[in-house]
Amino acid sequence: MVEIAPSVLSADFARLGEEIEALQAAGCRIVHLDVMDGMFVPNITFGAPVIKALRPHSDMVFDVHLMIEQPSRYFDAFIKAGADVVTLHFEATDDAARDLGQLRKAGVRAGLSIKPGTPVEAVESLLPLCDLVLVMSVEPGFGGQSFQPQALQKLERLRSLRRQNGGIYLLEVDGGVNADTLQDTVRAGADWLVMGSAFFREKDYGQALEKFMELSKLA
Repeated sequence: MVEIAPSVLSADFARLGEEIEALQAAGCRIVHLDVMDGMFVPNITFGAPVIKALRPHSDMVFDVHLMIEQPSRYFDAFIKAGADVVTLHFEATDDAARDLGQLRKAGVRAGLSIKPGTPVEAVESLLPLCDLVLVMSVEPGFGGQSFQPQALQKLERLRSLRRQNGGIYLLEVDGGVNADTLQDTVRAGADWLVMGSAFFREKDYGQALEKFMELSKLA
């Protein structure tokens, strides 16, 4: 089943707790939390203390996307803060296999993300260690960018490999997902659709979720 994962990068940061509660009330089951360090990407968002503060406001799946250098330094902090899924970038670590194993051992779902310039072949050997693979359809760092269509070929390839090898990982796509691009990502194999500005510009989150879920069913 396709899931919409609103990214709070596009939410009102002055009232994040209320935004999280509103997403849950709207029926969202997953919320995407982008952590940026100003080094791996040219932007800074928030860290584990903010996620810990948000955790009591919701029992949604906290899908934590670490866009930070050497992410394993902070795994424990984010897990203790309440992350359910922790996704690291292949490009940000010197040992992705070690890091994915560490996350699984800690009892959270382990995700691996690739930037637009990274081919699927670079991570193919790591797929058995993944619970989720996140395909970036924009350069990570800022919301509101346009969807890069090469992400569709990556999703299709990852889906094909999953079928061939009996993989269990979910496929997630992040960046430029909106009413115009959503169905293409579903057709290509995406299970979780991260939506930022396209979702939060809607006044009624419940109606937004219903609208985008209906679009996904028509793909």
